[in-house]
Amino acid sequence: MARKVVGIGSVGMRCWIILLLGRDPRDRLFLQVKEAVPSVLAGFVGATPYPAQGQRVVAGQRLMQAASDVFLGWHRTRSGPAHDYYVRQLRDWKFSLAVEDMDCSAMRTYAQLCGQTLARAHARSGDRIAIGAYLGKSDIFDRAVADFAAAYADQNERDHASLAAAAESGRVKADHGG
Repeated sequence: MARKVVGIGSVGMRCWIILLLGRDPRDRLFLQVKEAVPSVLAGFVGATPYPAQGQRVVAGQRLMQAASDVFLGWHRTRSGPAHDYYVRQLRDWKFSLAVEDMDCSAMRTYAQLCGQTLARAHARSGDRIAIGAYLGKSDIFDRAVADFAAAYADQNERDHASLAAAAESGRVKADHGG
């Protein structure tokens, strides 16, 4: 078992990698045990109905994924202060494509695939018929999301320009990776 350094969204959370060996040294299984804390949305939508935060995370994963990890589970510590965790098989299947190198056609296809994947996950987590009825057949929602995305991208560019100017003037120290 070893402590794992986690990504930006999980800074400060406890996380471990556990190595389990099977019948021989090549038969190995890595599990990740990661702390589950209350959702940032809890202050806006109320407390979770689940008695443990790890259970909340696992229930959400099972709702959104067509096929969940067979090792997906949760645990609450019993000694000392209670901490909630979720467990999953450690497989880094995450990847990203270099969107800055895509032409318009490839970007359109990639955006469509990302949108379909996100929509499928959301549809699995709610009443898809009620969601469809709420959205209706018009493109009002589609346009609102597109307008929001464009405004958000513009704001991101303004924020980056402000940061770059602050770094250039010396108000902010920055390492440009060189």
